[in-house]
Amino acid sequence: MVQYVNGAPQGELTLRTLAMPADANAAGDIFGGWVMAQMDLACGIRAAERARGRVVTAAVKEMSFAKPVKIGDTLCIYTRIERVGRSSMTLKVEAWAQRYLSELMEMVTHADFVMVALDDEGKPTRVPGE
Repeated sequence: MVQYVNGAPQGELTLRTLAMPADANAAGDIFGGWVMAQMDLACGIRAAERARGRVVTAAVKEMSFAKPVKIGDTLCIYTRIERVGRSSMTLKVEAWAQRYLSELMEMVTHADFVMVALDDEGKPTRVPGE
């Protein structure tokens, strides 16, 4: 049974991926940029589903890392749409690490991502209603 440290994830599990040696520094810690890229991928998936089309990342609000991700950990990205504007969406994103060969899950970072829906010409377009 999974054991969550300091609460449980908020949002929908959108992406799971394995932290590999190529994603790490010499000490075995996974690069923060790799974690952020996985969060961006998850936001792109969730926002494109909501927009029913193409989206791009417009902004990432403050992000700090509470815990490292290690080689072999499974990175789990949870997303929830916090706000929908005319052409933009703000998503709350949490990155959790399921520790290698363990049931322990720890939040490693979280941030707000702003995604913008685009039309076929690459211009902002209205996000359709649910």
